[in-house]
Amino acid sequence: MKKVFVTGATGLLGTNVIIKLLQNGYSVIALVRQKSKYLGEKTENLKLVEGELSSDLSSFFKDVDCIIHIAAETNQNLIRYENYKKINYDITINLFSQAETCGVQRFLFVSSANTIGYGSKEKPGSEDENQKYPFTDSFYAQSKLNAENYLLENRRNTEVVILNPAFMIGAYDVKPSSGKLIFWAWKKKMIFYPKGGKNFVHAEDAADGVILAIEKGKDKERYLLANENLSYKDFFRKINRITEQKPIMIPIPNIILSILGWIGDRLRMFNVSTALSTYNMKALQIKNYYSNQKSVKDLEIQYQPIDKAIEDAVDYFKSKEMKS
Repeated sequence: MKKVFVTGATGLLGTNVIIKLLQNGYSVIALVRQKSKYLGEKTENLKLVEGELSSDLSSFFKDVDCIIHIAAETNQNLIRYENYKKINYDITINLFSQAETCGVQRFLFVSSANTIGYGSKEKPGSEDENQKYPFTDSFYAQSKLNAENYLLENRRNTEVVILNPAFMIGAYDVKPSSGKLIFWAWKKKMIFYPKGGKNFVHAEDAADGVILAIEKGKDKERYLLANENLSYKDFFRKINRITEQKPIMIPIPNIILSILGWIGDRLRMFNVSTALSTYNMKALQIKNYYSNQKSVKDLEIQYQPIDKAIEDAVDYFKSKEMKS
């Protein structure tokens, strides 16, 4: 039985990954801040360890075959690169250094699709494409890309596989995180939507990709975990159909988003935490689309329709009586 160490165990992807690992017969050590925060499946093969990412975790790496590093700072309100670097870069490098010292065979780093250059619906972005604006100005995406590059350039004994999930939707989104986009439209009489779009993937499928990468992922390779390229309008239409609602759909002019971004930039100059910024608002205006061909070919992932992801997310939110 292979032993795996997982960070970010209580988040959307982390919970789904642990469930999949246990179902596939792995022995799992999961780092959590509080054991009570983990709401996924529990078996005798799961050991929850309370601790901090910044701690010396090497004592847990004995006989561990693979580390899956999912934990990250994703808050879009932070206004300095250093706020992201501490978690997404520094801790990643420290964790990887401990893995190499302990002789861990494989290190899986969960990054972001936005470290890879996006494309159009006709020619979606692939793993070979360099990061593009506005994500080159995103402190979050920068910190993830810098961590990727360090791992790929400095690995010695431990194999490195980079996983780049697109926008994940599914169950166990306890915050919610990406599920906020569902609440943007769910139970609303009017939906204001940006004119851009992005790639959506079921969180279960992204978790499958992580599990498959343990065995099938190639050393020093990146894999986009991506599925359907959809405009926000089409994504919200799916929510409307699945939740049986008929709201008025109103597009947000790009100039309005640009003005909001300009306002956010000025607020940030005065150290006001806000998700408003020029690059965040620009991201809503573009269609950042990606291809999953490499993950289908190398990892043999079978992706589910995004309709299923939305259904699973909505059902989960209902079961937990979560509200927007």
